[in-house]
Amino acid sequence: MEDDVLNNTSVEEESPAASVDVSSERPDYEAEILDIIRGNSSPRIILSKIEDYHANDIAGVFGVLNVQERKKLYRISSPEMLAEIFEYIDEDDAGEYLNEMDIRKAAAVISEMETDTAANVLHQIDKEKRVLIIDSINPEIQKEIRLLASFDEDEIGSHMTTNCIIIKENLTVKQAMNELVRQAEDNDNISTLFVVDENDEFCGAIDLKDLIVARNTVPLDDLIVTSFPYVYANETIDDCIERLKDYSESYIPVLDNMNKVLGIITSQSIIEVVDDEMGEDYAKLAGLTAEEDLQEPLVQSMRKRLPWLVILLGLGMVVSSVVSMFDKVVAQLTLIMAFQSLILDMAGNVGTQSLAVTIRVLMDENLTVKQKGHLVTKEMRVGLCNGLLLGTISFALVGFYIMLVKGKEFGFSFAVSGCIGASLLLAMVISSAVGTLIPLFFKKIKVDPAVASGPLITTINDLVAVVTYYGMSWILLINVLHFGN
Repeated sequence: MEDDVLNNTSVEEESPAASVDVSSERPDYEAEILDIIRGNSSPRIILSKIEDYHANDIAGVFGVLNVQERKKLYRISSPEMLAEIFEYIDEDDAGEYLNEMDIRKAAAVISEMETDTAANVLHQIDKEKRVLIIDSINPEIQKEIRLLASFDEDEIGSHMTTNCIIIKENLTVKQAMNELVRQAEDNDNISTLFVVDENDEFCGAIDLKDLIVARNTVPLDDLIVTSFPYVYANETIDDCIERLKDYSESYIPVLDNMNKVLGIITSQSIIEVVDDEMGEDYAKLAGLTAEEDLQEPLVQSMRKRLPWLVILLGLGMVVSSVVSMFDKVVAQLTLIMAFQSLILDMAGNVGTQSLAVTIRVLMDENLTVKQKGHLVTKEMRVGLCNGLLLGTISFALVGFYIMLVKGKEFGFSFAVSGCIGASLLLAMVISSAVGTLIPLFFKKIKVDPAVASGPLITTINDLVAVVTYYGMSWILLINVLHFGN
C-alpha cells in the first residue's frame, strides 16, 4: 500500500515537470515551412499549409531556399500573399527575389504592396525589367509610384504611402461612412480619416471611432480635429523628424505645396526613418561617408572611410610636429612621457561627451544665440568641475606613484604630479569648449556637424592636450622649478 502511494506520488511529481518541458519548447517554424515547400504535395495542399504561418516566418526562409524552390513558392502563392511576405524582407533582397519572377507576377505583387515599399523595391531591380514591370501595373498605381520616385531619398515624400482615406468636409456623418466603406476596398489604413475642403486642401482629421459612435444629426465639422499634425512632401527628414517623433499618431498626412493631401507617413515608416537617421549619424560620427554592411565589397568600404582618414592623417602630422617642438622638454624630463596618454585620453573623452550633447541639442532648429552661448558655458563649467576633481585625484595618485615606485624625491614627485593635474584640468576645459564650438561652427556654415565633428574633434583635442601638457611642463617644471637633467 505504501509502495502504491509512493509510486503515485512520484508520478504526480514528474508530471508537472514533464508538462513544463513540453510547453517550453518553441516550434521550429522555419524547418516546418521548409519541409512543406520541399515536399511533394500538390500546389493547392502546399498553399493551404503555408497560409497557416505568419508572413514574417515565411519571409525568414527565403534566404535558405534556392532559386528553384523560391520560384515554386512564387507560382503557388497569390500576389497578395507575396506582397505581405515582402513587407518583412529587406528591400535589397526583395528586389533580388522580384527579379526572379516573370513580369506579370512581379507586376501583380508590386500592385499589392504599400506604395512606398514598392517604389523602394523597384529601385533594386534591373532598369530594363523595372520599366517592363511598371508598364504592366495599373495606371493609377503607376502614377503613385512615379510620384514617390519624384522625391529625393532624404525627403519625406519618398517615404509616404497613398494608402489612406480622404473625404470631403461638406458630407454628413452617413455620407462619410459610405465614403469610408467605398475607399476601404482599396485602402486599409482606416483608423484615421483625413478631411479636405472643396479645393482639396487639408482641413483636419477624424478618428474612426468618433465617426462610428456619432449620431447622424451631428455635423461632421464637430468631429474634425483641425490641429492634427502634418508635414510637407518636400521637407527633408532632418527638418521634421523631431516633429514626427513628438506625436503618437498612427498616420501623419503629407501635403504638397498647395496644401493638398498627397498621402500619409505611417508610424512604422517614422520608426524606420528615425532608425536610418541614427545609423547615418553614427556612421558620420565615426568619419564614414555612409553606413556599411557585412556584404559590402572591400573597395566600397575603403571609399567610404578614406576621405576623412586622409584629412586626419594630415592633422596627425601636425600633432606630431608639435610634439617634436617640445623635444628638449622630453630630453630633460623623460619621465613625463609616461603620462602623456593620460592627458590625451581624458581630453578626447571630454570632447566626445560635449560633442554628443551638442549634436543632440542641435536637432532643435529654433535654438537662439543666447541658448547656444549657454550651452558653451555650461559644457565648459562641466569640464572645469570634472577637471578639478580628476586633476586632484591625479595629483595625489601620480605623486605617490612617482615617489614610491620610481623612487623620486617628494618635492619632484608632487611637482610633476601637480603639473599633470593642472594640465588635465586645463585640457578638459578647452576640450569641452572645442567639443561644443566645432559642431556649432559647422552648423553655422550649413555643414552637417555629425559628418565632420567626431574624428576632427578627436584629433584637435590631441593637439590641445599635447600643447597643454608639454607647455605646462616646460613653463612650470623647467623654467620655474628648474627640474631636468
